[in-house]
Amino acid sequence: MSHLSKTPHLTALLAIAPRQVLRGANALSDSGAAIAALGERPLVIGGNQALPVAQSFLQPILEQHLTPAVANYGPNCSEGGLAALQQAAAAHQADLVIGVGGGKALDAAKLVAQQCQLPVVTIPTSAATCAAWTALSNVYSQAGAFQYDVSLDACPDLLILDYSLIQTAPQRTLIAGIGDALAKWYEASVSSGNSGQTLTIAAVQQARVLRDILLQKSAAALEQPGSQVWQEVVDATVLLAGVIGGLGGAQCRTVAAHAVHNGLTHLPISHGSLHGEKVAYGILVQLRLEEMLQGSNLAAAARQQLLKFYAEIGLPKTLAELGLATVTIEELESAAEVSCAQGSDLHRLPFAVESSQLLAAMVSTTAPGPSSRGNAVLVPQALPTAE
Repeated sequence: MSHLSKTPHLTALLAIAPRQVLRGANALSDSGAAIAALGERPLVIGGNQALPVAQSFLQPILEQHLTPAVANYGPNCSEGGLAALQQAAAAHQADLVIGVGGGKALDAAKLVAQQCQLPVVTIPTSAATCAAWTALSNVYSQAGAFQYDVSLDACPDLLILDYSLIQTAPQRTLIAGIGDALAKWYEASVSSGNSGQTLTIAAVQQARVLRDILLQKSAAALEQPGSQVWQEVVDATVLLAGVIGGLGGAQCRTVAAHAVHNGLTHLPISHGSLHGEKVAYGILVQLRLEEMLQGSNLAAAARQQLLKFYAEIGLPKTLAELGLATVTIEELESAAEVSCAQGSDLHRLPFAVESSQLLAAMVSTTAPGPSSRGNAVLVPQALPTAE
């Protein structure tokens, strides 16, 4: 039974969905009135890559309806960058924040909007995460190491999902988004699958539907960018994944797969891989933990299914495929300790995990079947050591 189901009388603030969602092949060109209804002096927050790409889509709307200022969120959504963005909002006398880009840009925009008590519009430029939907922002160090997350009071006021803009992103971003969205089922089912709460049940079942859509349609979508099936997968990664987090809350949003991601971000070598790629690898690690520590044949079968699916669409199955072929055992031990630290999302698993056990799972994601060693720790022999 989940923690929430034991405390049914707690008062909860539910931030389930954006107030409005505009989606379509030319959603941005049709969004002027909806944006202008929220404010006249927007601070547009984005990054070096997303802003130039989005400019041709967004600039005609801004010039026709609004008086914008543009600010770069920096390389990461960090406390220093957030403070600078607050100052930029004050200097512009902004009455609206518009986030344009990937997960970190959108997280920065959402958090700055809450800090400045302004409405916020999110415009994703890829389908790599569900950040455009959620009432959550992740905060990183200036160097890109995950620090903490912030639960926001509300989802964005307006989400604009423009398929034409999304299609300009590299295909790798959609593949990463598929990995990030897949985690919803594997995390929600293990942390909340026994819940008796209505909305949590709904979230877990929607996570199962999301998994099935992605397993069935992702390969075809990647072969046909811009097609109907491609749009359905984009909707799944950006919108449906957000619905699940909104309905189910933190229990259905992040567990061990995201905890592994958070730990890996503390290794500079991991910064070349995308959020969803690290999360996808983290799913395999979580399933491996269930095999090793609980003897779960179901988890073993799920991991083997995912290994085939990952190979088909190009998600990383191992540390080497994640770009961490040269990681040392000391570095990996450090990442595992971060993932297992007090307060980590990993502890939403229904069983205890030590950092040594997590390390063993991290180096055996492609093992042929369930471990026969019970709680034994498998010592990784293939990794280099620091000199």
